[in-house]
Amino acid sequence: MNDFDFLFGSWDVANRRLTKLFAGSTTWEEFPGHAVIRPVLAGQGNIDEIHFPTKDFRGVTLRLHNPETGQWSLSWADSTTGGLLPPVTGSFTDGRGDFYGDDTHEGRPVRVHFIWSDITENSARWTQRFSADGGQTWETNWTMDLTRTGA
Repeated sequence: MNDFDFLFGSWDVANRRLTKLFAGSTTWEEFPGHAVIRPVLAGQGNIDEIHFPTKDFRGVTLRLHNPETGQWSLSWADSTTGGLLPPVTGSFTDGRGDFYGDDTHEGRPVRVHFIWSDITENSARWTQRFSADGGQTWETNWTMDLTRTGA
């Protein structure tokens, strides 16, 4: 239940996002973000809000721990769509979190994989990958490098 406790607090976030998915693109856009994460439900979950000032949008992640399965469910919503995307679920092993789910991209089904890695007291990395072939191959399309701030 304490897997995400490392995230509590404020973070500067260096984003790197692929500009065109499933097209063999190697063009990335980079932009800043700032996130604040806090526990909810007496520590059984947490919520973060991230602001992307140069993109003029915000996002929210709700993470909930299921005590029966030991798995986490992560759900994302942002100010551009106003809706909650399908969750990814998973857990941490040896300091790395792997979370999987199903979604769509431009109307086509995709498998989604979130990875939490390189976790220290003052830094962490989040990676998002999509698969259009049921998990046979993966394309990394977004990374976030988080650095703890004092505010």
